[in-house]
Amino acid sequence: MMNMTAMLGRGLRNLTAVTRRAPFPHYSSPSFYCFAYSTSMSTPSQPSSGVVSRASASDVADVVEEEADDVLYPHAAASSSVKLAIPTLLQPRVVVYDGVCHLCHRGVKWVIEADKYKKIKFCCLQSKAAEPYLRVCGVDREDVLRRFLFIEGPGLYYRASTAALKVLSYLPLPYSAFSALSVLPTPLRDAVYDYVAKQRYDWFGKSEDCLVLQEKELLERFIDREELMDQSQSEL
Repeated sequence: MMNMTAMLGRGLRNLTAVTRRAPFPHYSSPSFYCFAYSTSMSTPSQPSSGVVSRASASDVADVVEEEADDVLYPHAAASSSVKLAIPTLLQPRVVVYDGVCHLCHRGVKWVIEADKYKKIKFCCLQSKAAEPYLRVCGVDREDVLRRFLFIEGPGLYYRASTAALKVLSYLPLPYSAFSALSVLPTPLRDAVYDYVAKQRYDWFGKSEDCLVLQEKELLERFIDREELMDQSQSEL
């Protein structure tokens, strides 16, 4: 009995020593990052196309509240060499649009009212928060001024009439039924879209600032809301 007690005592001392030498990692913040990766198929000197900037704290908070599959990773092709790039966090189902356009704002407001399950998020093209989304999709601001952008998920983004139909597909019935118009030829749909887009300022007007600031109750659906609110306060 004495020998067994001594053995148990030595075992507990050894376990304590191991625990002190290899403590469990401690995380001081509940925030987390999604990592973008740059790939190289030939030489390491090739420039990276997958680097995007660090997301704002508001973006991190938004995604923490959502499910794990609501995290968007920039698409990377298979490669024998994968390099870790700057950590970033992007969200799926994001509409990037011309925030000073009255017609665009009316469309966004309509989608927010119809989207009772809050699947779609928004970002004004004029915001800095839009930049990582533009880089991931390989487009610039002038491109999105001509044709708005919808980022559906990893490696999936759409523009112009196809983007509009994709957004409609996420809305409840009867609105989602209009996504069936995707059977029409894309050149035909985009020709109508482009004609209206070129005339939109003349027909509907243009604002100096993002129009959502005039209806701040809509901001909860915007991933760039903190930036927009800071901009609004600085102008007072």
